[in-house]
Amino acid sequence: MELKEKLQTLPKKPGVYLHKDKDGTVIYVGKAINLFNRVNSYFRGAHDYKTTKLVSNIVDFDYIVTKSEKEALILEYNLIKEYDPKYKIVFKDDKSYPYILLKDCPEPYVEVVRLKKKSRYKGKLFGPFPDVGAARNMVELINKLYPTRKCHTMQKELCLYYHMGQCPGYCKIEVPQAESDKVKDDIFAFLNGDNRNIINDLKKKMDEATEKLDFENSAYYRDLIYDVRQTNQKQDVQKNNRESFDVFNYYVEDGYISIVGLFVKKGRLLSSDKFIDYLVGDPENFVTSYIYQFYEINEKPKALYLPKELVSYFGDIYNAQSVTRGYKYQLLKQAHSNCVETLKQNKKVITSKETYTDDLEAEFNRIFNRKIKRIELFDNSHTGGVNTVGAMVVYKDYRPSKKDYRLFKLEDSANDLSSMREMLYRRYFRVLKDDLERPDLIIVDGGRIQIDIAKEVLGSLGMDITIVGLGKDDHHNTSYMMDVNYEIINIEKDSNMFFFLTNMQDEVHRFAITYHKKLRQKAMYRSVLDDVKGLGPKSRLKLLKKYKTISNIRTLSLEELKTVLSSNVAEELYNKLREENA
Repeated sequence: MELKEKLQTLPKKPGVYLHKDKDGTVIYVGKAINLFNRVNSYFRGAHDYKTTKLVSNIVDFDYIVTKSEKEALILEYNLIKEYDPKYKIVFKDDKSYPYILLKDCPEPYVEVVRLKKKSRYKGKLFGPFPDVGAARNMVELINKLYPTRKCHTMQKELCLYYHMGQCPGYCKIEVPQAESDKVKDDIFAFLNGDNRNIINDLKKKMDEATEKLDFENSAYYRDLIYDVRQTNQKQDVQKNNRESFDVFNYYVEDGYISIVGLFVKKGRLLSSDKFIDYLVGDPENFVTSYIYQFYEINEKPKALYLPKELVSYFGDIYNAQSVTRGYKYQLLKQAHSNCVETLKQNKKVITSKETYTDDLEAEFNRIFNRKIKRIELFDNSHTGGVNTVGAMVVYKDYRPSKKDYRLFKLEDSANDLSSMREMLYRRYFRVLKDDLERPDLIIVDGGRIQIDIAKEVLGSLGMDITIVGLGKDDHHNTSYMMDVNYEIINIEKDSNMFFFLTNMQDEVHRFAITYHKKLRQKAMYRSVLDDVKGLGPKSRLKLLKKYKTISNIRTLSLEELKTVLSSNVAEELYNKLREENA
């Protein structure tokens, strides 16, 4: 009755509403042009699966009145970030598309970047590209075609790129600014689709190489010409049209929603964005929230074309418009047909994922007799006690929350237990100190001893969090969970619980090993090249220029090293290499 009475007090104004469960946790944030109509609609009539599930958990709600739909859109976005509600538009934080940056610096330099909300890049951006591979291939091609600076930061000595003729040596050799500016202008034109000058230049070089019977270089220039033509092959949206704009459309069926964005840059359809999930709430709210989140971490559009019912939210933010004819209307229809196709192809996958998550939630709730929303799992890695690292992965609502993952550089030790103690203490001291979100469940990879360490650490900090350990069978496969009373919780090998825990273990192990390898490779590189007495920068460069990689240097005999280095230095390096392999 209290909820029904509260519903009648809602104003008929734009704003944002926050649905809460019995624990007072915000489980959904939405926006509305009319708060009274929107919020009341949740409690009238039949709904699709996901919305029905949401409504069954609503016990209370709050709302904030805004001046306009635009203000409601922005406030909704900020509240979703703040509360991270369980029922939300699942937009990945890392879902930003790659761009190429022609950096604003004296020398020509290009790199692949991803736009983030607070990122500030000085220079000219080109893109987005459909994937990072396409962007990197383009940068690689530019670095072959033009005398660009290759090093991310300016080096103190001439590097291998200079000796290979791929860089004029900007770090040590003064290159006239006019020459650098000409190269930057050429790269700018190339990235904008004008490849005529570079193709003519490559043809000239190919012909010259052929006349000299230098067929190897002739083939090299021939291949470059092919790469240039393929890379800049145009997909004309309309002849003689060089506009840049984005298009978004959506499609709803059987409680699912699919969204497709198409991105046109300088008259070319460069890439697309596709999304499908269960529909929560009404479609307009869902789609507008998704689009706003998308542009918070991607380049803002020059113009945005949408179905007419969505335009009012974005008109003065992204120059949003609706069209009813012409090639932009055809693109809107193309986006819609892609939505239909995407939904048909992926509906079964989404359904199986939701069933999987529901089953896990029910099983965890049964075992621990309460809701488990956030799980943190730990692992460590080292090689003979050296380069010891720890890793923590976080799962929220049984999905990985990668923005919450953490890495720990630990004191070097071959004792896994002391490493676990240090990692847990550092993690939960920080949680306590900064009042961070606490997990509902901590999982340690091991049995009684690991559980005792976790209990000891949490006890010293006065924290009460459920702890379990993961035990393995004789084949080193996950077999059971153990609680703090050392009671065994058996896991069926064909259950969703088993696959979930195994995947979590694989994920934290992968995360730890990747970090460990990075440190180990860095340490190996230093120990071989930087820590050898008498092996200075020029000698290191000479070695790399001749043998290309550290792996190749490892295979050399002492006599071979002496052909490049002095006897004493060659012997020092040879012995160091043998120590590393011992």
